[in-house]
Formats: sequence, structure tokens, C-alpha cells
Amino acid sequence: MADSSVNDTVNDLKTTANEVGTELSKTIENGDVSAKAGDAKQAIKDGANKYTAQATDKVRTFAEDGKARASGALEQVAQLLTDAAGQVDEKLGSQYGGYARSAADSVSGFADQVKAKDIDELFDDARELVRKSPAIAVGAAAAIGFVVARLVQSGVDANSKV
Repeated sequence: MADSSVNDTVNDLKTTANEVGTELSKTIENGDVSAKAGDAKQAIKDGANKYTAQATDKVRTFAEDGKARASGALEQVAQLLTDAAGQVDEKLGSQYGGYARSAADSVSGFADQVKAKDIDELFDDARELVRKSPAIAVGAAAAIGFVVARLVQSGVDANSKV
């Protein structure tokens, strides 16, 4: 769905560029270059602004979907930790089960914070984290990149076996 929408936007941009080019060549042939150049420049700016707005809306939509998925995944992790706490109580003792419950509460609280903030606030928080702790940000990016690469590789391997 996202690919076809992006392709449609790119095709619209190509069409607009072709129309502007056609209009510009007509203008040059008529000798009225200076007056029409301003019109062509404005048309290009308007087209660029239109597609920038569309791209921003799409990115925001994808970010909202990602936020919803991330908070859902965090809630599932918290539930898994809560469920595991009972087993930890039985096998290792209630002190360690308490650690698992504490971790579950922390993850659940983080999920609630993610849900409560809008996308702009989350981006601001991420920027602030990078400013304060660039080493942690680079390490996290490397770890995420490694995980994504492994997931992509496993998907490629699975498709090649089919």
C-alpha cells in the first residue's frame, strides 16, 4: 500500500514537472521569458510544497502506526514479564519474582508514556537523548541496525527456500 502511494506521488511529480517544462518551452519560443519564468518558478514551488505536505502526512501516518505497534509490543513484553514472575517465584524465590514484577511495571509505565505522547513529543525526546548521550544513541542505532539486518536476512533466507 505504501509503495503504490509513493509511486503515485512520484508519478504526479513527474507529470507536474513535464507540464512545467512544456509551459517553459512555449514561453521561451514566444520570447516572453522573464514574465513566464516567474510563473514557472512559482508553479514549481507550489508543486514542491504540495508534495512536501503529502510526504509529511504520510510520514506522520506511518509514525503513528509505528507508535501504536511499539506501545502494543511493550504491553505484551510487560505481560510476559508479569506472567514469568510467578514462575520465577516458584523456581528462584519471591525476591527474584519481585524483580520481574518491577521490570514489568517499568515496561508497562514506558508503554503508557509512549501512548500518551504525540509524535512530535517523541521526536523531541529522541533528539534530546541524542544530544545528551550520543554514545548511547549510536550504540542503540547499531543494535537496532543489527536486529533489522538479521530479520531481513532471515526473511530473504525463508523466501529463497520456498
